[in-house]
Amino acid sequence: MSKFENKVDFAFIFSVSNANPNGDPLNGNRPRENYEGYGEVSDVCIKRKIRNRLIDMGQKVFVQSDDKCVDGFKSLKDRANACEGLNKAKKDRDVYARAACEEWIDVRSFGQVFAFKGGEDVSVGVRGPVSLHPAFSASPIDIESIQITKSVNSVTGEKKSSDTMGMKHRVNFGLYTCYGSINCQLAERTGFSEEDAELIKKALISLFDNDSSSARPDGSMEICKVYWWRHNCRSGQYSSAKVHRCLKVSPKEGVASPKSFGDYEITVDRLEGLEMKEYNGI
Repeated sequence: MSKFENKVDFAFIFSVSNANPNGDPLNGNRPRENYEGYGEVSDVCIKRKIRNRLIDMGQKVFVQSDDKCVDGFKSLKDRANACEGLNKAKKDRDVYARAACEEWIDVRSFGQVFAFKGGEDVSVGVRGPVSLHPAFSASPIDIESIQITKSVNSVTGEKKSSDTMGMKHRVNFGLYTCYGSINCQLAERTGFSEEDAELIKKALISLFDNDSSSARPDGSMEICKVYWWRHNCRSGQYSSAKVHRCLKVSPKEGVASPKSFGDYEITVDRLEGLEMKEYNGI
């Protein structure tokens, strides 16, 4: 494994067409939006999708969702208890954290808090080098709500009629941008490597593969662009904020209501000495 020696900043742009990219459970599962009407996808949601792609690539992942579980464990505690390295290191937090990072790529990438109920004398926190912002749309989004009907009772004798009404929500179109960074100092502590960074990049490029659902049909969400900036030193010759500001996404002149990726103007300012690579989504 190659040591991660150069700070990385990255950004990716994705489109949403007639889908719910991230429902808000506190708002009837409507697509998330801020007070100004711009669409939002939480960083937690994006990390879940990255983890799923890493699982598809055959990597060991600690935080597995129930519908993506590949090792048969029913909880994080069960998965941790089955790791021999963690069982040997419960009395030493540093050794425990190191063993967890060696075992699972998402722990050494995003970090993890190990604190389980049940009397175990363990409470360990790991800070990961990969940080992600929430994604926001470049323009205010239009949310359409449609009424749906349940055509059958869930259980025999259910009081509700089989034609009970419900609601389904979707974004007609939105173009979202998300930013992130990979920190060298934290990468050194978790053992995050150059090979791990490449896997994260591949996951971003193919983020929505195998991610379809009734709320996100196949083809309704698409990675349009991925930008990958590599600095020439560990701490970076520019701040992440300055690098992220290089990317500008705005509707083209005269387009009042963007309906596609082509309705937006994408520009990237160049910073002297900063290597940038651009990738199209798969």
